[in-house]
Amino acid sequence: MTVRVDEHGSVVVVTLDRPERRNAVDHATLRELLAVQADLAGRTPHDVRAVVLTGAPPAFSAGADLHGVERGEFAEDLHTVLAGFGTLPVPVIAAVDGPALGAGTQLVIAADLRVATPGSLFGIPAARLGICVDHWTIRRLTNEFTLPVAKGMLVGCENYDAERLHDVGAIHRLGDLEDAMAWAERLAALAPLTIATHKLGIELAEPEGDTVREFDEALERTWASADAAEGRAAFLAKRAPNFTGD
Repeated sequence: MTVRVDEHGSVVVVTLDRPERRNAVDHATLRELLAVQADLAGRTPHDVRAVVLTGAPPAFSAGADLHGVERGEFAEDLHTVLAGFGTLPVPVIAAVDGPALGAGTQLVIAADLRVATPGSLFGIPAARLGICVDHWTIRRLTNEFTLPVAKGMLVGCENYDAERLHDVGAIHRLGDLEDAMAWAERLAALAPLTIATHKLGIELAEPEGDTVREFDEALERTWASADAAEGRAAFLAKRAPNFTGD
């Protein structure tokens, strides 16, 4: 099992639990998260009033596990998992301690609220790998982390620590898992229908809609490119990539 679920009264803690891989997200992890979300959806808001999403030390998540990760089913399941946290009718708090990179940052922005230790690091290093993220991630990153931060991460390939993101409101509170749990317990005592309705309204305020065809075509070209193959090969060989634009 790569996902651990612990219940503390009406607060459920969902932990990415692949510490030997720094909680890198592989397809097995996505399938387990989908099963957890389905279970939680059937138990809210009566048995479950808040969810805390975290990672086993030493990281929240180092990103997608590039061993065997492809477009297609993996990307589809990742999108379903990310969107699934928004459709849960209870608060989802990301509790981050350590790196949350690539798919780690995607999971963080999928949460409603974020608590992170000051030195926690966020970023989407896709340009170092010759790949790109989907339109949902770009829109969500822009909305949750601000447009300048989204440009810094996606175009500038820059990482941001939690203190810097806290200054712009992207990280709601600086703290650790204990602080996130305390917040979740307070939220669990609030009116569940009010929170569920507010969450629904927020999600509907930014509907997914149809992605721009031009972007979809560019996305597929990028993933099918020689640079994407080179980026993965270089990552696995632990060498610098040689990108050619092909």
